[in-house]
Amino acid sequence: MNLRLIAGIGGALVVAGVVLGVFALIGTSAAARPTSSRALWWRRVWNGDGLSASERRTRQALLLGALAAGAVAWLFTRMPIAGLLAALAVPGVPWLFTVGNREKRAIQRIESVGEWARRLKDITATGVGLQQAIVSSTATAPVAITTEIKTLAARLQAGWNGRIALLRFADDIADPVCDQVVAALILHLSDRGEHLGDVLNSIASAAAAEVATRREVEAKRTQPRFAVRFLTGLTLLVLVYGASRPDYMAPYGTTTGQLVMAGLGGVFIGLLIWVRAMSLPPRAPRFLSTPGEAE
Repeated sequence: MNLRLIAGIGGALVVAGVVLGVFALIGTSAAARPTSSRALWWRRVWNGDGLSASERRTRQALLLGALAAGAVAWLFTRMPIAGLLAALAVPGVPWLFTVGNREKRAIQRIESVGEWARRLKDITATGVGLQQAIVSSTATAPVAITTEIKTLAARLQAGWNGRIALLRFADDIADPVCDQVVAALILHLSDRGEHLGDVLNSIASAAAAEVATRREVEAKRTQPRFAVRFLTGLTLLVLVYGASRPDYMAPYGTTTGQLVMAGLGGVFIGLLIWVRAMSLPPRAPRFLSTPGEAE
């Protein structure tokens, strides 16, 4: 029994190291980092780079859950591959089940950009200058892009060049519809045309049509995604039940069995990644470039 406990603790440490390494590869980039920064890689894995407080808490909860699941699975089955697969399942299942969230946020942001364009049209129609209109629009900014609009207004108030500030705003939103709005605003800054309101209204109408189309497409993707989630959940339940049966797990207790388990697990994970990638819509190409450091 003592030998089993020692083996389990050693296995838990190995699983912890592997999971930390996976999180490091997914969430961080060690390239072009100073040596002193690389020495604290574990702190970057734990805290993440550029994450909000809620995202950081979620990341840390998943990391702790992965370590706990890997250790428990190793101790329960005494199989290192089982512990590794259990550890990868903790962040992997939410990653798979939230596949449609990114597209939903993108649709909300497009709709918000259209609303913001109409509000800018109404404000500029009163004779207010464009930069002042942008600052004034922060009071009624759509929720989905409030942070980006307030950042744009703050940059303009801080004395940023209008073109550079707008390009940075377009880069923050990173959507072709926003690029159209920003292109119209940049042209207005240079030529002071009288038809900015008409252009913004046309872009807002086009954005509304695109939102309707993308929502229809997203609704058609719901049923296949549900089927994949259901089959994945059912498969995981069967695997958990099988892991609780010593006679079922016995063939995997050998070195060959562990290699077979690793191969089957790798194929299953690869198929899930492939299916998830197919369910995501392709990113629409943008036509505005990010301003360089010199600018």
